[in-house]
Amino acid sequence: MSSNFHPFVLPFTIGTLALFSVLILKYNKWISKFDRQQKKLIRRNLFTGKLIPAVWEMINEGLFHKKVSRYNRRLGYMHRSIALGWFLLISVGFVETVFHFQGRGHAPWIGVFFRFFVRDNQTLSAWIFAQIMDLLLLYILSGVTMAVFKSIFSKTVGMRKTTRLKLFDTSLRYSLWSIFPLRLLSESATAALADNGGFLTQSLGNLMGERFAGVVELPLWTLYSIALGLFLCLLPFSRFSHIFTELMLIYFRKMGLREREKPTGFTRFELSACSRCGICIDNCPLDSELNITDIQPVYLIRDIRNRMPHRNATENCLMCNRCESDCPVGIQISEIRRQERDKKKLDTHDNYGYIEDVQSFNAIGRVIYFGGCMSHLTPGITESMKKIFDTVGQKYWMMDEERTICCGRPLLQQGFFNQAAELRRKNTQLIMESRSKTLVTSCPICYQSFRKEYNLPIKVVHHTEYIVTMLRLGKLRLNRSELRLAYHDPCELGRGCGIYDEPREVLSALGQLLKLEQEYKNSLCCGYNLGNTVLELDQQLKVRDASLRNLTDSHPDVIATACPLCKKAFQHSTTQPIKDVAELVVENLR
Repeated sequence: MSSNFHPFVLPFTIGTLALFSVLILKYNKWISKFDRQQKKLIRRNLFTGKLIPAVWEMINEGLFHKKVSRYNRRLGYMHRSIALGWFLLISVGFVETVFHFQGRGHAPWIGVFFRFFVRDNQTLSAWIFAQIMDLLLLYILSGVTMAVFKSIFSKTVGMRKTTRLKLFDTSLRYSLWSIFPLRLLSESATAALADNGGFLTQSLGNLMGERFAGVVELPLWTLYSIALGLFLCLLPFSRFSHIFTELMLIYFRKMGLREREKPTGFTRFELSACSRCGICIDNCPLDSELNITDIQPVYLIRDIRNRMPHRNATENCLMCNRCESDCPVGIQISEIRRQERDKKKLDTHDNYGYIEDVQSFNAIGRVIYFGGCMSHLTPGITESMKKIFDTVGQKYWMMDEERTICCGRPLLQQGFFNQAAELRRKNTQLIMESRSKTLVTSCPICYQSFRKEYNLPIKVVHHTEYIVTMLRLGKLRLNRSELRLAYHDPCELGRGCGIYDEPREVLSALGQLLKLEQEYKNSLCCGYNLGNTVLELDQQLKVRDASLRNLTDSHPDVIATACPLCKKAFQHSTTQPIKDVAELVVENLR
């Protein structure tokens, strides 16, 4: 056809213009709401070496979906075939159009509807392009087929459950799925009439026959354009906005942006980058053990975005970070959940006047030891650390031995930001007055707080890190035996701070460390995490028992952990010995 225009291209054209107009307006609005420090980070890093890694990650995650593939190969293939396949379909269509017109003017939509407007397939290059486009279309259709099966039988892609979608998102998903079969049928109908198809479209066109194709060709191209236009027009208001927003989020992260205590425009990018893939549902202990199915990040994010009530989804969470660890987009859901828990109406500035009476003393040259509230409830841990300090000849000051002050993280987790800030202020004052250079803590909750929330100018280590250092220096010497040990990775120490190897190095010096089905970042929460104040005791016990089964399946002699809260959770449910790493070290000192 000689003309470069037909009315059926209007839905696609209008949808494309609407898509980019709305995205530009939304992104500008969100960026304007970045706080001063976030804007400064972007300006500082905009033209630095961080730009190249940002672009590279945008390609890897936006097109190849590498993180999803590492988690689940079948799910990764499904996402990759649609994203990468569609991108290549557009790119190759653009190249084909430029190659055909060779500098002559053509309308911007020609590449999308090329077979309809360019019916010539007499040259070798036209034939090659037709085969490539058919191959890409087949690649995309394989992913769409998997997506259809996933929505009905989630196990076909290796998932236990899939996300429950609202009617709007469900309808738009069907619109997306229909785009590619409609393109196949449209190009096949044209191939039947113009003999310009590839191996797939020409074969299907030959089955249609010229008479039937002549009747359905224009209606099929019109439906294809409508499906495209509808999807593109509604995309910015749906979960599919993640297609573009995730790329922006990756870029901003590489520039150094992170969530704040209060929501900013960056938070809107995080919320809109969620594709609702459902990975966060699969390993949530509240779903798998308690059948609580409406509080996972995918539903919390959906409700926040749609301004729906979400108090239950906000509060009823263990904050174990399993979902955040699994999230292929890396959304800081724990930070967002804390923002939503903000209890500023209950905050008061004078509730903690008593802390001003707590005094430091001159601890120059000493290590500060902060056991933590839970360590005081499991005194074997603090006593073991004192013994270790004495053994290596370490002078120390136990900061919270008397008139203890909480690190503040439990309050922060529940949204009491002012009170948590007051505790951090006083603890920082005591630490700085002591003039010590290192702070050692036994509680992973405290460790994460001191390491990430205090911004201290001194070294902060967990006691397993300290013990490893002493072992490497030869100041601690241990008796090794045939003891079979199962190690439980605490949520706040492992997924929260990335401390996995140090406890294992200590335990391997004591005996045989067993491999568990769920360990490292996949470790199961003990159920007693202080992030949840909603669960009943019997519900916590069910979560704990699932974690304990994982630890006992290998029949260890001792279950080891590096968290006083986890130890307390486990020791009341089994006759098997539950020991902290520090306690095992003291029991096996030479």
